[in-house]
Amino acid sequence: MNPAEIWVSFYTIVRKDLIRIVRIWPQTFLPSVVTSVLYFLIFGSFLGNRLGSFGDIPYVNFVIPGLVMLAVVTNAFANVATVFFASKFFARNIDEVLVSPTPPSVLVAGFVFSGVMRGVLVGILVLLVSLFFAKLTIYNIAVVVAFLFLTSLGLSLAGLVNGIYAKSFDGISIIPTFVLAPLVYLGGVFYSVDVLPPFWRTLTYLNPIYYIINGFRYGFLGISDIPLWVASTVMIVSIALLGAINWWLVKTGLGLKQ
Repeated sequence: MNPAEIWVSFYTIVRKDLIRIVRIWPQTFLPSVVTSVLYFLIFGSFLGNRLGSFGDIPYVNFVIPGLVMLAVVTNAFANVATVFFASKFFARNIDEVLVSPTPPSVLVAGFVFSGVMRGVLVGILVLLVSLFFAKLTIYNIAVVVAFLFLTSLGLSLAGLVNGIYAKSFDGISIIPTFVLAPLVYLGGVFYSVDVLPPFWRTLTYLNPIYYIINGFRYGFLGISDIPLWVASTVMIVSIALLGAINWWLVKTGLGLKQ
């Protein structure tokens, strides 16, 4: 395929899903906004004053980066996993892409890009909602933007792996429910790893979501439980590994060819 044909293939995959995301916005955007409002009410207005602060930082400001990442992680992952699974088992339009000369990398990029867009847009919406509950400060805008994008990219790639392997709707709900949700809630959204006992602190270091949340929190507050370069390295290595896995799965047709 020449560059023009590759662009048409990529654009077609992305355009289809972006139209879907916007058309059903009550399902793609509204739930995260409502959930975030409840979190901000509980940890900002109701419990924030009683829980105190982390140093000079109000508790609600401490949890905002984690809550934004919670929304980004769940939306980016679920979008790609669900859309790819539907394309594979119901619409069956993935077959048309597979028999076309579309390179595996373009197919992966097309599905992942829509997940990235949804993750970024949801993250921005949650940030805007947070302005009603706290005075938002940004320590380093470049770090905030970078981690917002990298998180959406990484979880979209993870969602694609799930979508490729899933054989039923249960297959795309098990990972978010029993793996992703615990990793997010135990990744330092509501607390610092410094308050944990040694065993749980060591266990937290094995949680990849922990590095995402801390890198994003550094961008807002200038504080982190770990060095920024460590969080960035974990993110980049994870993205490279997931990208390679997705390319190989599509290239070989594993989980796609019935």
